[in-house]
Amino acid sequence: MTGSPLGELSTDPAFDASLAASLDEVETELASAVVSDYPFVTETSRHLVEAGGKRFRPLLTVLASHFGPQPGNSEVIKSAVVVELTHLATLYHDDVMDEAELRRGAPSANSRWNNTVAILTGDFLFARASDILADLGPEAVRIQARTFERLCTGQIRESVGPDDGVDPVKHHLQVLADKTGSLIAAAGRFGTMMAGADEATVEILSRFGEAIGVAFQLADDIVDITSDAEQSGKLPGTDLREGVPTLATLIARGSDDPKDEVLIGYLSGPIPDDRQHAEALTLLRAHPALASAREEARRWADDARRTLEPLPSGDAKRALEALCDYVVNRTG
Repeated sequence: MTGSPLGELSTDPAFDASLAASLDEVETELASAVVSDYPFVTETSRHLVEAGGKRFRPLLTVLASHFGPQPGNSEVIKSAVVVELTHLATLYHDDVMDEAELRRGAPSANSRWNNTVAILTGDFLFARASDILADLGPEAVRIQARTFERLCTGQIRESVGPDDGVDPVKHHLQVLADKTGSLIAAAGRFGTMMAGADEATVEILSRFGEAIGVAFQLADDIVDITSDAEQSGKLPGTDLREGVPTLATLIARGSDDPKDEVLIGYLSGPIPDDRQHAEALTLLRAHPALASAREEARRWADDARRTLEPLPSGDAKRALEALCDYVVNRTG
């Protein structure tokens, strides 16, 4: 794992060791899940697995399981693998749509091979996730199906854009809830459910996952603006170059300050020219819209923290509270 938040959540050494052991199990099963009878498919599927990542979703799945009587059991581990496989599959598809060149510091699958290979590899990972889900029961399959529906709906919402008269910021936040929040909510739901937690606790961790998921994506979009390639593992300003809206760009586009005319002009669409892209990135980094986006990320993280209030105190709750701080304070 690269950039894992695990080290930021330290509570009790024994609890930390338990989390690390569970995540090692996830990593082992994840590596096994992407092996195909066809070696080339194994190579393409391992591409992003071996590039690392924060494993944020499996971590939340395992943490959530500690609110049930059977934390970290085999079904928890399998469900953590399912959410990470699903996440990885969406990354293969996203990179095709965004024409991305880098992912996690390595060439994206579409740039290393081609779009067709990247799309079909994503589909292969979805298939492997479904195969594991079949052993977890019909309710797990239903949760995954409804989550996948929201993932697709969110992508379509983003592609189509807001309807006439709809606030672009409100529309954008709904996109983030669907595209990112829904899968992280599923991680919280799976972890508690597979550990045998009561329904009220399952709902709390699902709501927490959705809120922290939106905060996570808002922060990720800020990192895309503020970091360099070495920090974030992808080219800075990728969304800006492709004309993909983020909260900061939407807020900046709403400015009526004449000094922002140049920036707003750049934000009207993709910016393929390197010089113009560099200028737009510099202007956006200095714009107050960036601070407003950070404040919105913190608001969602604070909402997630409040969701946890009914849960009993302990290492798992303290770790989730620390996760709220990690999400909004990270730089890569």
